Amino acid sequence: MIPKPVRVQSVGKYKIELHYEDGTQGVADLSHLAHKGVFVIWEAPDVFDDVYIDSETGAIAWTEDIDVCPDALFFKIKQTTFDQWKENQLEYAYH
Repeated sequence: MIPKPVRVQSVGKYKIELHYEDGTQGVADLSHLAHKGVFVIWEAPDVFDDVYIDSETGAIAWTEDIDVCPDALFFKIKQTTFDQWKENQLEYAYH
């Protein structure tokens, strides 16, 4: 199972620091989403800084309508793909 996020905070313009239950942590740069679609809301003062983990879905969120997938951010921080991560998990399980 992909680890769930346990802590998130804004650490700069369009950057968030994430901590996951397995100890993985790192900074995700979300600037590629800025100024696009629903993410234009980040331009309002302090909105980006109000990032949180949605208690129902586990998503990284700013409002009820604005969120990003924590799994995708996990793989971004780990600099891997789901398939590579899964294979590594299987190798670890067999040893």
